[in-house]
Amino acid sequence: MSTREGLGNHQERFYSASVISRPHIVRAEGVRYYDGSGAMYIDANAGAAVANIGPGNERVLQAMVEQGRRMSFSYVRFSTHDPNIELTSRIAELAGPGFERVHLSNDGSEANEMAIKLLRVAAYQAGKPAKRKVISLTPSYHGGTLGTMGWTGDSEYTAYYGDMMVPSTKIPAPLTYRRAADHSVEEAGLIAAGHLERAILELGPDNVLAFIMEPVGGTATGANVAPESYLRAVRDICTRHEVFLVFDEVMSATRTGKFLAAHHSPDVRPDAVVIAKGLGAGYVPLAATAVSTEFLDRLNATGGFDLSHTYNANPISCAAGCAVLDEMTDRGLIENGAVMGQELIHQLDGLAEKWPIIGDVRGRGLMVGVEIVADRATKASLPGSANATVEIRRTAMENGLLIGGRRLNGGAFGEFLMLTPALIITEAEIAEIVDRLDITLGAVTKRLQAAGYISN
Repeated sequence: MSTREGLGNHQERFYSASVISRPHIVRAEGVRYYDGSGAMYIDANAGAAVANIGPGNERVLQAMVEQGRRMSFSYVRFSTHDPNIELTSRIAELAGPGFERVHLSNDGSEANEMAIKLLRVAAYQAGKPAKRKVISLTPSYHGGTLGTMGWTGDSEYTAYYGDMMVPSTKIPAPLTYRRAADHSVEEAGLIAAGHLERAILELGPDNVLAFIMEPVGGTATGANVAPESYLRAVRDICTRHEVFLVFDEVMSATRTGKFLAAHHSPDVRPDAVVIAKGLGAGYVPLAATAVSTEFLDRLNATGGFDLSHTYNANPISCAAGCAVLDEMTDRGLIENGAVMGQELIHQLDGLAEKWPIIGDVRGRGLMVGVEIVADRATKASLPGSANATVEIRRTAMENGLLIGGRRLNGGAFGEFLMLTPALIITEAEIAEIVDRLDITLGAVTKRLQAAGYISN
């Protein structure tokens, strides 16, 4: 496709010149992407944990076309429509008890904001107007709007936007790898939960609205799985102090082997859960905030929640979402994610035995993190000057592998690679990803050794 000379651009033009150059993709098949020269890349991240059912799915595309022919747009403040009812019913059915009422949004950032706004209105209308404080974790990630940036535990945002954000109160995340050496994972989880209670008491329970957390971390923690002890403790703390518990499952919903990561801990039910990314599967912008019937009945009795964005519950998006869920359920893709996730972790554990720069392999289902270290025995991180994850990503691309990774908060919490392949992935494709990563780590390890960053 031609463009007028000097006009327009790829989004990449806005990014730092130091960031890795990206291939110009022209087509995709399954987990494979092809650039204009015909070079093939296997995607270890499903875009950004989004393209869960792969590209070009005829069922989804046909559903979008048919809905568009019937009705392409209907504003939710002016009318209701069947696709909205159908999609929310299916989400509620999959989410299970306690999540019968579903508010649709366009992406994860918006849905996280909607969740907190919804809870704020509920508290205010219940006669608790002082409840406006939000508590979150460091590290964490909840979105790219000014509101969600304020709740995100990432120091990189502060310099640019600090004066414009309303920051939450941050407490330490329950990191399972970077924990005190003399504590088990479960013991460390209980200690981490103690920070929540102290924060609530310091702020005053009457002032605290919500605690928001990722049950399985995404790009902020490299697939850190919150310990069961932690989840049980924070649920109890929030209940006792009348603080809403919010699970940010923007990334984890559908890809941990169950529809919700919360389902791995059935006794720990949040007051609200936020779902995004895989819900639209890359076909449409789509997200959801789910709460209980009981919660919404109380809210409606005192005034309801009269807030929406223009494209919330767009009929074409809803039709696409229904078709995506049909694909997942009919083909057993969520279950496939559980099986393939175990296989991926197993094969990555094999790489860890081979390459000492791998300090930890962790995750659940097809949310997997690989911690990169200078010294496995001490868990010491590589210095920022090594640009380790950047070098791994760049070298991986040269080896036909698209993989994410980052160094967070200036390296205060280490750095890691993130693997979130599509739910349609096969065992053979898992092996191919690991083979290409093996070659990549070999090349980068040699460069790091030559530069004196790690010992030979």
